[in-house]
Amino acid sequence: MRNLTLAQKHQQFEEFFMIKHDLHVNMRVLDSHFTLPEPIDLPQHMPYAFKIASELAAIDNKSLRHLRGLSDHASELVEYLNHQSRKIDLMMSLILKHEDDPALNYSSDKFGGGGIIIKSKQALDVGLQVELKIFIPEESAAIFCFAEVIANELIDELHHVSMIYSCIREEDQDLLVRASLHLQAANLRKLKQQKNEQH
Repeated sequence: MRNLTLAQKHQQFEEFFMIKHDLHVNMRVLDSHFTLPEPIDLPQHMPYAFKIASELAAIDNKSLRHLRGLSDHASELVEYLNHQSRKIDLMMSLILKHEDDPALNYSSDKFGGGGIIIKSKQALDVGLQVELKIFIPEESAAIFCFAEVIANELIDELHHVSMIYSCIREEDQDLLVRASLHLQAANLRKLKQQKNEQH
């Protein structure tokens, strides 16, 4: 990733599906002397709440996956555990909300597994490294990662800044991919429902 050309970074950015969606993002520009950590060392830079949230999501996914294979007799147990899981998700959302810094607030235009496009009043230099906290309420999750600016485009008096994830945990990248696909599926269901209501 670090030795890629700008053209290769653009190609990697576009390899993943992206969805147009407004997410709440905290962005902090990093000092030019900042050394990007290796992905294995990223947890040392993460706020504690993000570490816990990620571990809970991983445990939750593994546990519920095994239960879905049980027979119909266990459906009430599965439903109960789904409700318990939802309660934990809501508590984690509340905890992660405390990590939100209003001074660093931005909104996304699009996001996906390869990068994010945020809206900014100012252009950001290509090559600039930033720290991101991406809040995904639909998944009761938040992602902490580092990203690099790869493009700026002025649209309706706002700069749409494209960033490629330069240091992100694999499980967090998977979560971003799943979230984008879940949102796309929800949008398609909504469109289908609207068409059915018009007929």
